[in-house]
Amino acid sequence: MNISNRSVKMSNIEKVDEILSKAEVFYLATVYGEKPKVRPLGFHLLIDGKIYFGVGTFKEVYKQIESNQNVEIAAWDGEHFLRYYGVADLTKNDAIVEKAFELMPEIAEMYEANGWEMGVFYLNDATAEIRNMMNVEETYEFKY
Repeated sequence: MNISNRSVKMSNIEKVDEILSKAEVFYLATVYGEKPKVRPLGFHLLIDGKIYFGVGTFKEVYKQIESNQNVEIAAWDGEHFLRYYGVADLTKNDAIVEKAFELMPEIAEMYEANGWEMGVFYLNDATAEIRNMMNVEETYEFKY
């Protein structure tokens, strides 16, 4: 089924968010030197037409994104495969971090107890490809 054939009209970014939500766990690819590095993520938050992701600023993944902002997220929701790639915008946004901590109080407690900081990012100059096993069904561009 083509994801855009739903009875409720969704925006393109809402379609991407829905796949991430259904997948629950998705994968973030960064570059470490000249090699790819992939790790699972689960947190995402759609606000004002952008999907935000969060990672600790103390983690290697954050340093990798600072060094090379080109990242890719891949997800499978059981029906569709998503490739969502672009340039990570790491602009500090305390309101998004606060909202993330509201949704994940156990993570907030851990970060506070250890003096850690969460960095959030969204993808700019991004492309989302919604695919079946063989073909691209839909492609969307996002520029903010």
